[in-house]
Amino acid sequence: MRKYLLPEGGQFYKANLHCHTNVSDGRLSPAEMKEEYKKRGYSIIAYTDHNILVPHPELTEDDFLALHGVEYDITEEAKNGEPFHALKTCHICLIATDPDYTVQPCFRNSWLYEHLEDKSVVQRDESIPPYEFQYNADYINDMIKTSREKGCFVTYNHPAWSQEGYEIYSKYEGMNAMEICNYGCITEGYHDYNPHVYDELLRQGKKLYCIATDDNHNGHPMDSSHCDSFGGFTMIKADKLEYHSITNALKNGHFYASMGPEIHSLYVEDNKLHIKTSDAARIVFTTGVRHGMCQYPSGGDTVNEAEFELRPDDIYVRVTVFDKSGKPADTNAYFMEDIL
Repeated sequence: MRKYLLPEGGQFYKANLHCHTNVSDGRLSPAEMKEEYKKRGYSIIAYTDHNILVPHPELTEDDFLALHGVEYDITEEAKNGEPFHALKTCHICLIATDPDYTVQPCFRNSWLYEHLEDKSVVQRDESIPPYEFQYNADYINDMIKTSREKGCFVTYNHPAWSQEGYEIYSKYEGMNAMEICNYGCITEGYHDYNPHVYDELLRQGKKLYCIATDDNHNGHPMDSSHCDSFGGFTMIKADKLEYHSITNALKNGHFYASMGPEIHSLYVEDNKLHIKTSDAARIVFTTGVRHGMCQYPSGGDTVNEAEFELRPDDIYVRVTVFDKSGKPADTNAYFMEDIL
């Protein structure tokens, strides 16, 4: 019996799930960003400006969906006058899964909020005191838990840029996904294509998805090699381009992360994982144990499909597709107990 891991029906929508506009420290307005991304085939942007959730429902049209979100940054306290760039920090993005949810999930009196000319754009629950962010795992896990309970899709962002190692991020619990790719950080020279971090978390037994994002601020022209846009994206499979349809797809893991290659189908049949892709230089299968495989082209320059035998003790399996330029696309991880 065939079991589809990416739904058989529906269609893929290209999304950037992490960005910054001139509402915080980006250069483009929300409308300008929409225009630039639509030119390049995107249908979805999650607007995640720093520390304040500002919805942009006016940007949603039949062929474009604006998701509302926020990125929180929790940074360790300088003990001896260290500059910011020497401090460890944790960044998490929250995406509201309901279009009617517009209240700040974890309100804080940030510098940005204090300097807003119109504070009415930020809705908060006045009965809850402002969060005083503390850089420790218990506090961050409470933020994640609170945000999930309020209906947010929570992602853990750019561990390399954040200078967080395994001893730190392994303590975080409850996020929906992590950024396997943060293109904006990559353009700045950081090693933020993070499949090793994803595997480390999965091998702890954490069931979470992976996304690819831009985290763009647009400080360089669109045609510059330093441009931090259009490099990391998430392909979401859904019945229609509608808020609940897309966020339900996120919650159910009906998507893959990419910097270029396409994944057309992914399913399990007769204890084998089958994948069909765009032209690839190789297709790599990774599991939670020492059991992997790499499918190379046979009789040509590229390969477009592969199958991988599954074993009950694999713990989980995920697939990475590399194109001829070395750009990857990554599936979510699927645990054996859920697919066999």
